Amino acid sequence: MNDDAHPGLFAVHPDPPPPELVKFFDLDGYRWKAVASAEEAEGDDREWQAVLVALGHNPEQAWRVCSAVIDERTPVLVLVGGSQLDQLQGRDDSFDDFIITPFHPEELRVRVDHLLAKAGKGARPELVIYGPLSLNVETYQAMLDGRSLDLTFMEYELLRFLTASPGQVFTRETLLNRVWGYEYYGGARTVDVHVRRLRAKLGEEHGSLISTVRGVGYKLGQSRWQG
Repeated sequence: MNDDAHPGLFAVHPDPPPPELVKFFDLDGYRWKAVASAEEAEGDDREWQAVLVALGHNPEQAWRVCSAVIDERTPVLVLVGGSQLDQLQGRDDSFDDFIITPFHPEELRVRVDHLLAKAGKGARPELVIYGPLSLNVETYQAMLDGRSLDLTFMEYELLRFLTASPGQVFTRETLLNRVWGYEYYGGARTVDVHVRRLRAKLGEEHGSLISTVRGVGYKLGQSRWQG
C-alpha cells in the first residue's frame, strides 16, 4: 500500500477496508489506499485509478465519498449487501457499477477491468500465478494465500522463474545461468541454499510446492495446478 495518490492508485473506503477487499487487491497486485472520508478522498487534487466503496455500517458516509470523487474519469464501484440494495435507488449519478457482497473474486476482477476499460485506464499489472502463489513482476511483490512473502531479490527471482514454468524440471546449472546470470561464478550450492530458504518462507503447508528431482534439479508443482 502506498500513501501517495497518483494515476494507478485505487481509493478504498472505509478505513480499514473489509478484509476480503484487501485480499483481492493484494493478490491481484493493485496499489491502493484506504480513505476514511469524502474530504480525504478528494483532497490534494487526487486522481484515482478507480474508487471502491463498501456501504458497510455507515452508508451515508460511503455515499458522500462516492459523490465527492465520481466524474467521467474516475469510475466508482459500490459494494453493497443484499439487504442494502434499496440504497441504490435514486443514486445513479453517484456510482458506475455495483457488486453484491459477499462477492466472488473473479466477478469483482471482471467488474474492475470493465470499469477501467470504460474509463480508458490501464489494465492489471502483469502477474505470474500458480495456485496460491501470485507474483507481481512490476513491484516484485509475492503473495501466498493472501499474505505477503518477505523475499530477497534473488529468492523472488528464483521463485518467479520456477513459477513461470510449473512442472518443468531445471538443473542447478540451468537455474544458475537463467536466474543468476551466465557471469555468475557461484557454485550449485547457491541454488540449494535459496531453495531451502524459499521452502522455509513458503511454510510447512506450501514448502512442498518446490520439489527436488533426485539427480536432476528442482521444479515447482505440477504442469497444471489442481486445488
